[in-house]
Amino acid sequence: MSWDMVYRLVQRIPRGRVLTYGALAKALRLPGGARTAGRAMASTPSGKGIPWHRVVGERGKILIRGPYAMLQKKLLESEGVKLIESRVDLKLHAWKPPATTRAAEKQTPTKARKASARRRPAKS
Repeated sequence: MSWDMVYRLVQRIPRGRVLTYGALAKALRLPGGARTAGRAMASTPSGKGIPWHRVVGERGKILIRGPYAMLQKKLLESEGVKLIESRVDLKLHAWKPPATTRAAEKQTPTKARKASARRRPAKS
């Protein structure tokens, strides 16, 4: 399964904001919900500029274990995200994807090209 639509949405999360796995799954209507979003984030390729650290668990909890949990915490703090005992204050830092994002992310590139082709006037 390709996780490209997940990564495109995660790349849109602004600095200093976070999205929960559940909210990510809901925004993209992922089958399997938060668990599927978690699998996608666990497969995040390195070096692609995907801010994986901005995705957290329910109620803002950092769910990653080991040294990556400390890295996630440091990256979030460097962006000004307030954490209390490995938990992000979602009232201050939760990001809500725009409604238009949900429809755009669901559209495949082929469908997007066809839709834009229908809108263009014919060349004379």
